[in-house]
Amino acid sequence: MKEDNRNLKAFTVLFRAYQTIQDATKRDLLQYDLNQTEFSVLEFLYHRGEQPIQVIGKKILIASSSITYVIDKLEQKGYVFRKSCPRDRRVTYVLLTDEGQALMEEIFPKHEQKINEVFEVLEPQELETMILSLKKVGKNAK
Repeated sequence: MKEDNRNLKAFTVLFRAYQTIQDATKRDLLQYDLNQTEFSVLEFLYHRGEQPIQVIGKKILIASSSITYVIDKLEQKGYVFRKSCPRDRRVTYVLLTDEGQALMEEIFPKHEQKINEVFEVLEPQELETMILSLKKVGKNAK
């Protein structure tokens, strides 16, 4: 890599930071027998309530064939259940069970604390600049 290519440097730093943060959160989730994708589904339902399966897949960026598998696993673990839409039989909603809700009430504050610890090295203005910059790069990459 050429020393003067700041774009490649930024990409590498971003990618490594993402991997490091993901590894840290992954270790925490393994205590609860969850992977990152399962947690993402549970977190989405925890904050948004019941959702159509298709919406969940789009919001957490996984293929429709994969989201069905993830929902199946979470259902087997007792954390979610499916409910048919009374107005459109093609639509199936997914909701947290009481057990899933209780799990998220336990896990999410710990997850939020971990993320807060990761970002506490940044001043508020640095964090705001990072958020805006990453949004700009993300939109440009589409």
